Amino acid sequence: MSKKLITVLLAEDHTIVREGFRKMLELENDLQVVGEAEDGRQAVAMVKKLRPAVVLMDIAMPRLNGLEATRQVLKAVPATKVLILSAHSDDAYITDATDSGAVGFLLKQTSSHAVCEAIREVQKGNTFFSPAVSRRLHELEGKSPVRAGMPRPRNARLSSRETEVLQLIAEGKANKETAAELGISIKTVEKHREKVMGKLNIHDTAGLTRYAISAGIIESSVQLTIV
Repeated sequence: MSKKLITVLLAEDHTIVREGFRKMLELENDLQVVGEAEDGRQAVAMVKKLRPAVVLMDIAMPRLNGLEATRQVLKAVPATKVLILSAHSDDAYITDATDSGAVGFLLKQTSSHAVCEAIREVQKGNTFFSPAVSRRLHELEGKSPVRAGMPRPRNARLSSRETEVLQLIAEGKANKETAAELGISIKTVEKHREKVMGKLNIHDTAGLTRYAISAGIIESSVQLTIV
């Protein structure tokens, strides 16, 4: 009897990185890449359709970041395991990843052997963290997440939809574009925007954008023109 393949979905917005992971995984006899997503929203949709065993999920992606995408994936398909990929090992990123339900956290400089091992381990029901991440998790036990020595803003008070709206605002989307993206009315977007501003006590787009960057919802490298 042939060995059952472990199905994997790649969620990463950089094409060259996705191609590298695909080629790497295709060399393994027991791993099968069943799909590639270039943003978090596409990743959620593809998981619902393909139901992969494991998702390799980048954190910083457009339209929907990897942490919120992880929450939505696990709500829709609880059996799927999510491995977070990140170029950053900030304490708050690590904590937010585990809080979102991810069962592993890999730094992008991780070896191909370790990535394949991680996929196999989480598919079995285990957890897997890069050594540096594992050390930080132990050190953070019982402590509040910090970034550069200062408390990092958390978006836990925001609902899933509010977090989506906040990300699109921070990416420079107008209410009309946000409404089209989320399939809701402009009036509903405006209500969500008001709730976000009220909960965070931030009442301008520039402030919301700074918050989204500090909370890891978008990367600081995103170039925005704020009027």
